[in-house]
Amino acid sequence: MSSLAQVSQVAGDPAVHPTAPAPETEKRSWTAYLLLLPGVLWLGVFFILPLVQLASVSLQSRFPGFPGYYYRDLNFQNYVSALTDYAPHFARSFVYAGLATFLAFVVAYPLAYAMAFKAGKWRNLMMICVVAPFFTSFILRTFAWSQILADEGWVVRSLDFLHLLPGGHIINTPVAVVAGLTYNFLPFMVLPIYASLERADPRVIEAGGDLYANGFTTFRTVTLPMSMPGVLAGTLLTFIPAAGDFVNMELLGPQRGKMVGNVINDQFLAIPGGYPVAAALSFTLMAAILVMVFLYVRRFGTEELV
Repeated sequence: MSSLAQVSQVAGDPAVHPTAPAPETEKRSWTAYLLLLPGVLWLGVFFILPLVQLASVSLQSRFPGFPGYYYRDLNFQNYVSALTDYAPHFARSFVYAGLATFLAFVVAYPLAYAMAFKAGKWRNLMMICVVAPFFTSFILRTFAWSQILADEGWVVRSLDFLHLLPGGHIINTPVAVVAGLTYNFLPFMVLPIYASLERADPRVIEAGGDLYANGFTTFRTVTLPMSMPGVLAGTLLTFIPAAGDFVNMELLGPQRGKMVGNVINDQFLAIPGGYPVAAALSFTLMAAILVMVFLYVRRFGTEELV
């Protein structure tokens, strides 16, 4: 039999076709789908379905004269109210979250750099100190800050003694809110930056010095670009929960001028018939954050993130 006939016979036989998937490959693919199934079901039941229910609530209308009773409707006025009546609360939340993210980055980057390149045998201890706040509850940590920043606390007394805060106070001010947000979400900034720096090759950084670049130039052109995946992950992990936070404002901030998270909490729990507006506020906040995250990642993203 000629070689051409042998090739034709092999190509015509599906059992030995070179492009036919092997049974083991099919088995592995089904195994991968089965392993993904629990996670998909979990997301569907505990994330997608509640999100759909919340979307339905955001379009409901209240029965006149019957607080707490609603009927299904397409009431987009709830979203109009969310955008018009509570625009200052959205702006305040994003400003506070942005300041807290910036301050967290300023504190976290030198700490992560020291942990990655300078800590030596102290690295594990520094890592424990970073994650130690997670050993206590979020509310307890914020209560602790309310005591630290109280008028009779050591911070105010020290600043008053140095004539930096004569007769003033920090608690129940925006400064206290930003300080609480920065502290509570600081580990979310430190850990991703440390992970990126720890993976970086020190020889690449040393090469900058070999090419007669000063320390700042080496940091700007070598170290910072290598750590950008961690910087982006840290800023997102800090900004997103900080923008929707309500605990820090509730315990540390002023009674007036609340963040949008406090408004959502009040609409859900304290105001009769506030469920539709609260749901609309939640979706508006989520949409605004998604837009900002998309633009941010498109502008500063790296190949590891986009």
